[in-house]
Amino acid sequence: MPTRAPRMKIAFLGSGAFGLPSLEALAQHHTIVGVVSQPDKPAGRGGELTPTPISRFAALELGSVPLLRPERVNTPDIIRTIHAWNADAWVVIAFGQKLSPALLAGPPAMNLHASLLPRWRGAAPINHAMLGGDAVTGNSVITLADKMDAGLILAQSRRAIEHTQTAGELHDLLAADGPALLDEILARVASEGLHGQAQDESLVTLAPKLSKADAWVDFTQPAEDCRRRINALTPWPGVAVTLDAAPLKLLRAATQPQGDDTPAAAGSSARADAPPGTLLDVERGWVACGLGTRLRLLEVQPAGGRPMTWREFANGRRLAARPGVTLTGGRPC
Repeated sequence: MPTRAPRMKIAFLGSGAFGLPSLEALAQHHTIVGVVSQPDKPAGRGGELTPTPISRFAALELGSVPLLRPERVNTPDIIRTIHAWNADAWVVIAFGQKLSPALLAGPPAMNLHASLLPRWRGAAPINHAMLGGDAVTGNSVITLADKMDAGLILAQSRRAIEHTQTAGELHDLLAADGPALLDEILARVASEGLHGQAQDESLVTLAPKLSKADAWVDFTQPAEDCRRRINALTPWPGVAVTLDAAPLKLLRAATQPQGDDTPAAAGSSARADAPPGTLLDVERGWVACGLGTRLRLLEVQPAGGRPMTWREFANGRRLAARPGVTLTGGRPC
């Protein structure tokens, strides 16, 4: 069993929800001397200023712990403030700003990243691991470097990517794996400092930030590509198609039979020459895709409605009574 780190003074720099389990665990076993996050930003239709998940947790749960939300973290006054906390170590998770050498000229600093580096450096590693068809992903704890996500690898954990798992679900599982990995590194920091392994630059792949422009699926592509895209972009930016001139979000899909959906049943009404997007089996949600392949829709969300199973959606709209129903997707022009 790994040795637990002794109680240490930790400065935490983070913004996204991915870091919440780690911050919560660190607060239970160590002394948080300060938290740095991004400034509050407008959100929702009303544009109300909203704190980051890390800022909200720090304000509500950490009491008098200093909380900074600078527009620019590398200004001299912010650097002096953070250094004055006299932390034993810094933990950085999904912070959102590049840290300057002047800022990092302090105690040992480590970054938790949601991929098996050097694979998937960048802002959206979970989504790109799924889009890329990876069977396994994980977390890496690295040192901070001038080049994005290029620090020394201190430790890694691994987790399989399941067939019908969404990016949101995988995000939460990887986030929950973070605290144990960080504690392993902090125990080492206390006894021997930070020592890691250089990344192999020949194996680097990039995971650029996603946007609303990525919210599409192209049924002319093979079903496996469509499955990956739908699951990888749920919950954000999502995948939208059109049915009866109305938008429909696709939340979860499969290419393998699920439950009572045997291959024989799935193929009962299928036609190899059906145009991509055609509903081959309305009740079970099988859709024609490119190269004669088939995709099964498991969960969807109609405009203005709640997420639901495909069967609930189809029954509510009596799609089974309408032959030739087609979903319209495609790449943006």
